[in-house]
Amino acid sequence: MSSTNKTSAEKMSFAERLKGMSDTNLLLTITIVIFFLMYIGAIVFLGGGFLKPQAFFNILNANAALIILSCGLSLVMITGGIDISVGGTTALISMCCAVYLDFHGGNVPVAILIALLIGLAFGLVQGFLVAYLDIQPFIVTLAGMFFARGMTTIVNTNPFNVENEAFVALKDTRITVPGLGSVNKLGKYVPAYVGVGVIVALLVVIVMFCVLRWTKLGRQFYAVGGNKQSALMLGINVKRTKFLAHLICGLLTGIGGFVYFLYVGSGSPSHASGAEMNAIASSIIGGTMLTGGVGNIVGTFFGVLSLSTIQNIVSSAGLDEAWWTGITIAAMLCLFLVIQSLVMSFKKKA
Repeated sequence: MSSTNKTSAEKMSFAERLKGMSDTNLLLTITIVIFFLMYIGAIVFLGGGFLKPQAFFNILNANAALIILSCGLSLVMITGGIDISVGGTTALISMCCAVYLDFHGGNVPVAILIALLIGLAFGLVQGFLVAYLDIQPFIVTLAGMFFARGMTTIVNTNPFNVENEAFVALKDTRITVPGLGSVNKLGKYVPAYVGVGVIVALLVVIVMFCVLRWTKLGRQFYAVGGNKQSALMLGINVKRTKFLAHLICGLLTGIGGFVYFLYVGSGSPSHASGAEMNAIASSIIGGTMLTGGVGNIVGTFFGVLSLSTIQNIVSSAGLDEAWWTGITIAAMLCLFLVIQSLVMSFKKKA
């Protein structure tokens, strides 16, 4: 075979392989590749802290709650919906748990139950309004966001740190990662660690991945988001599926809200400001499409890591002003969308 024919055969095989991949797997691959290129670039050009394993674990520690919230957002977006109330709900959960623990002598298990009930209540009401009354999810969850922020202020207007001993002990719990520590400037070995919230976040990612990948309900989420009419013809209860998507998102918001509270250790009306936008951005970077039917929880996980890595790169480069972070995130979000669009377009033409 001549070199020209060999090259064309290689191109054809690549095009065939690209066309054979599902949209979800293709966008997941793009997200993972870009994240690793970004992180390797940070190590090469900025070095320093990025070389230490703890730098990566710190990303997980700081974004455990965002990972959980983004999983919930991805699920709703896969069905073709949206939920912008998760930030306000997280702030409400933090304030309610803080007031209960400090002002009412509460305990941690009941605080966790309060967080889950608040999240489920929002998911239940919003899911019913969206699925069964056919109200636009953006309008419903916008109202939910305002309601949650207002209720947070009603519960307590002043920010304060929680001093409950059992909660503080849980907050300060560190889980050592064996073999990945580093030596500090004093020559002392410091083991790498993650917080309790990271373990919870990783479990949520695994469970949600399994649900979407291997269960009938997961396939129904994709079917409803891909084409509602086709889903109806297949005998799928579209209203029930949308309702369950919002209900599960509410449950994950309850879990993520408590993990966030566990990380900050305080109650404040300003908590989780912009969390919903970060969750949406992470889902989009992770390959979840706003039109529905395409998305992957693993991609969402890497989307959160990519978003946080961008913020760390900007900070390490000495651009500490808040607007530089916003501008960089906006640019990178556009870059991800352009790359995804170009690859998807090339796939359709292949």
